[in-house]
Amino acid sequence: MTEVTRVPIKPVTKGSLTKLWLGIIVAIAIGAGIAWAAIPKGVSLETLVEGTGPTPSEGDVVFINYVGKLTDGTVFDESQDPPIPPGIFPKGNPFPIQEGAAIDGFLEGLRQVQKGGKYVLEIPAEKAYGANPPEGAPIPPNADLIFEIEVTEFMAEQDFQTRLGALQQMMQQQQGGEGGPGGPAGPGAPPAQ
Repeated sequence: MTEVTRVPIKPVTKGSLTKLWLGIIVAIAIGAGIAWAAIPKGVSLETLVEGTGPTPSEGDVVFINYVGKLTDGTVFDESQDPPIPPGIFPKGNPFPIQEGAAIDGFLEGLRQVQKGGKYVLEIPAEKAYGANPPEGAPIPPNADLIFEIEVTEFMAEQDFQTRLGALQQMMQQQQGGEGGPGGPAGPGAPPAQ
């Protein structure tokens, strides 16, 4: 016959059960905090001036004036007026709403804007350049980005392409009319009759 060794069980002291439950609650809270910190953050769009009308759709081209900054206020990029004659395109830099046209967070923010609105767009590093910013850019790895955006207009891509074609045609006519070496009014051209 085998003998079982008996170990006496001590009675639970008053307050021990409460301490056990408190320990479990603290462990759960710490685990939840760690899990919350690991969740990628989304973009934040703060409206400074309310815009009007609809928001742009996939394929639209949004015209904006913008300033891009790091969280310490260092400006790393800002819009420049494109060198095109007035009246063909709205003021501002064009950004197509399509995959690959800009960083994910920037496109996500542009999908929420309205014509005439002014916004502050905050993009976490995961939706910006992450650990691999463009070579030579003043953006450090894993940097969160802030953009101040003013939306001047947006249009369908077909309208944009039509206007772009008109601009190209106008530029070709200007180049042809001015002439150049060997051109209609250039050196060696026969005199007009």
